[in-house]
Amino acid sequence: MSDAAQPTAAEVRAAAEAVKTALDRHLAAVERRSGEDDPAVYEAFNQLAAAAEVYDELLYDRYDEVTPFEIPGAEDALPPYNGPEEPNALSVLIRRDYAVAEPQRLLAQAERIEAAEGEDGPAASGTIHGALGLLFGEFEPDEIASRHKEFGLEEGDSTLWVTAADEPAEPGEWLQAPFEQVDPQQVVCRFDVSAVFDDEIDDDADDDDETEDTDDFDSDLDEDEDLEPLDVDSR
Repeated sequence: MSDAAQPTAAEVRAAAEAVKTALDRHLAAVERRSGEDDPAVYEAFNQLAAAAEVYDELLYDRYDEVTPFEIPGAEDALPPYNGPEEPNALSVLIRRDYAVAEPQRLLAQAERIEAAEGEDGPAASGTIHGALGLLFGEFEPDEIASRHKEFGLEEGDSTLWVTAADEPAEPGEWLQAPFEQVDPQQVVCRFDVSAVFDDEIDDDADDDDETEDTDDFDSDLDEDEDLEPLDVDSR
């Protein structure tokens, strides 16, 4: 990049100030959050990510330096919103994955449901798929999510998408294929939960532990007068 095209030092500083402001707004939104999926927190998060990305780019262009911020790539993000400015309708799409971790616990819960209903006929609680049908027929999905361990289930990934529309769908219009006509550009917001995020945090913590262990080892060697210091490549 030529010098003429480089951002000025003032532009870099202004971008840094924007990050600080976005950090304050994000913290304030988190402190005032009304629930796990508060849209104000989501919006503040996006603003912070956008400000950090601008600062990172200007810092690199001006000083050939980078920040420790990890900005999701374009392939990981939704396309720009192209839905109605004032939606008259919305759809909420939810996917939650579970593993049947304790089949006997699931079957026992299904037997209790069946016994409480007192219906005659073949028992549905004797098979896993029958027990699942009873479970999800008796309890709301949110209750199953909060009590999944009681039912012998183990949580996997989950996602919630809120999509906007100009008009509500006609009754029965999409029931045959409820998830096939989702337009990513109509998504107002989304919330993802995955163990992969926890794994990334654990990996970072492990790297920090390894660094600390190496530092302690080098320090011990330096204090021992009978040993020659080691030439450790810090890269």
